[in-house]
Amino acid sequence: MRIFRHFVRVGNRRVHYRRAGSGPSLIMVHQSPRSSAEYEPLMRKWGQHFTCIAPDSPGFGQSDPLPGSPEIGDFAQHYLDLLDALGIERTAAYGFHSGGIILVSAARRSPERFTALAIGGYAIWTPEEMAHFREGYLPPFQPSAYGEHLVWLWNRILEQTWFFPWFDVRNSTRLRVAHDDPVRTDAVVRDMLDSGDAYRAGYGAVLKAPRDIPAPTAKTPPVLIAAYEGDPLHSHIPRLGTLPPSWSARGVATPAELEAACLQHVRQTPPIPCPAPPENADAGFVVVTAPGFDGLIHWSGRRDADTVVLHAPGRSTELLDTSRVLAIDLPGHGLSDDWQNGRSVELKDWNAVVTAAMKAIGVNSKPAIVGEGLSAFLAADVARSTGANSWGAIDAHIPQSQDARRWADAAIPDLTPDRFGSYLNAAWSAVRAGHFFWPWFDGKAANAVPFEAADITPEALALEHRSLIRARSGRALLRTLLNVDREQLLAGAPAIANWERAAWATERADIWSPKV
Repeated sequence: MRIFRHFVRVGNRRVHYRRAGSGPSLIMVHQSPRSSAEYEPLMRKWGQHFTCIAPDSPGFGQSDPLPGSPEIGDFAQHYLDLLDALGIERTAAYGFHSGGIILVSAARRSPERFTALAIGGYAIWTPEEMAHFREGYLPPFQPSAYGEHLVWLWNRILEQTWFFPWFDVRNSTRLRVAHDDPVRTDAVVRDMLDSGDAYRAGYGAVLKAPRDIPAPTAKTPPVLIAAYEGDPLHSHIPRLGTLPPSWSARGVATPAELEAACLQHVRQTPPIPCPAPPENADAGFVVVTAPGFDGLIHWSGRRDADTVVLHAPGRSTELLDTSRVLAIDLPGHGLSDDWQNGRSVELKDWNAVVTAAMKAIGVNSKPAIVGEGLSAFLAADVARSTGANSWGAIDAHIPQSQDARRWADAAIPDLTPDRFGSYLNAAWSAVRAGHFFWPWFDGKAANAVPFEAADITPEALALEHRSLIRARSGRALLRTLLNVDREQLLAGAPAIANWERAAWATERADIWSPKV
């Protein structure tokens, strides 16, 4: 089952959400500090019965944060406003942990908007527990100059499956769900890197939230609260107190039983049709099917732009100024889907995806195609095949052909998640060194380049780092572009409109430029 992705405006904020399946709507609110990505497996199952809509809560994933110091009521109101933006009058909803707390608060405010709620664990903290959480549960999370924050982040995310709360390391606080799986840890780490310090607002609002269960006499949709054994909130079921008549609460043995119970509960709701999704004007996703690729391509900028920009290997559209152009995240980069497993891709395959994406987005018939760095070669090929009038390059710091093998081996580090999270630090070192030397992996005085202080702030480096670790196909793109026949490519391409590179690059014999 395909999972679509969309952006929608809620007031002046952009909200990202995933959508899958058909039938009545089911809003799925994720836990903190995750994003809607955690619900993809569940959406593929439940999409047989519902149009599953899983938003990124404010400040998480790709959604803008709420202003100021929001409380639980602000997050609840956000979801009511989101229903308005999506054109949904009434809906069923599912939330896990903090997502459930937000939904219960939203349903208490506007019970008429919900047909049923299924909640995976509802926290009722004692005053002593809340005081304990204030001691250390939500420390500031800011990037640091040398990447020290990444060491902390990896171990904090890993150990939150070992102890609860994660910072209270005692034998008595051990969890039954402990693991050391680098892939699972990496998924949560990436969500935290997307949130940054904003994670404290969403997490904090939930941790401080009072019990918000309606009075027994209140009018309310039917609600199920359930938790599986091993979940810290399993022990909170007896704390729930008196519930309205349409509510029920129970413990189950396993996560699979929790899913089954919640699905059964929300399936008893009336089948209200789900409206078509609205679209955002300046960013989105299109479905592209091409040899070796069948997925979503993310774009950002202006559909009516006369220039399409293709980012360099290991980078993404979020690092480009898209105010006057249209930029595309290439396969396996940024927010775009990756190539199909085991696919060996060539220049023609990258070209086919870009060309199909441009058509699906609806760009001008013959825009100029501009590539960042080595992606200038992809820009030339796309310009040739689409009949564009011109092409060009920005940051055209391209190695000579004789250095291709060295670049292919070293320019993008191995980004495979490992048990100790060392890939995160390797990526940080690469983006930092890239501002001091060209190439970054040959740090010697002869290769020193001038830099701007603003470009090496921790915040600026964090954006580049995020793009690099998202580049699952960065090495594949790099090697494809390094191995092109440059003379043959240029011979078939239209005229070069611009070739931009730094002043220091003009003095370097190891940097290639076309003969025009």
